[in-house]
Amino acid sequence: MTKKVLVPIAEGTEEIEAVCIIDVLRRAGADVVVASVGEKTVTCSRGVKIVADKLLADCKAESFDMIALPGGIPGAENLRDSNDLTELLIQQAGAGGFFGAICASPAVVLQPHGLLENRQATSHPGFADQLAPNASIESRVVVDGNCITSRGPGTAIEFALKLVEILYGTENAKAVGEPMVLP
Repeated sequence: MTKKVLVPIAEGTEEIEAVCIIDVLRRAGADVVVASVGEKTVTCSRGVKIVADKLLADCKAESFDMIALPGGIPGAENLRDSNDLTELLIQQAGAGGFFGAICASPAVVLQPHGLLENRQATSHPGFADQLAPNASIESRVVVDGNCITSRGPGTAIEFALKLVEILYGTENAKAVGEPMVLP
């Protein structure tokens, strides 16, 4: 069964995190919608350009099995400041749908909108002090109910594989994470 995942991006998004999330989920068979909160072509934190499938404003009427946020600065700040994304995230969380964030985004996007309230979470160490008291833990990937968080570029593949595991099960995550046998 195909799952639909929204990956929002913005100017300054961390490209390793965005591409890992998109690629790993697509390898698992997910219908990944890459949506920009600004222009369709986004310049990421290290100068890599990513062309979104659509604008986030065009996704407001859609439903998703998961919303997964890459981090990066100022990417996370630009995601945080998107009213459309805030509405989608609050709706997703309120309906019990899966949502996740990596790097700066747990602290910069999820925390200010109350989406980490009473949850265990992690983030990039440079932003951990912005998480609610007792929310920050040292784990590389943290799952608390329908919320998944991770630390940064070095944990991007682990984070993406955890998203696959949540949507498709352990065996599928293992299959995606294994080296491919070439002919």
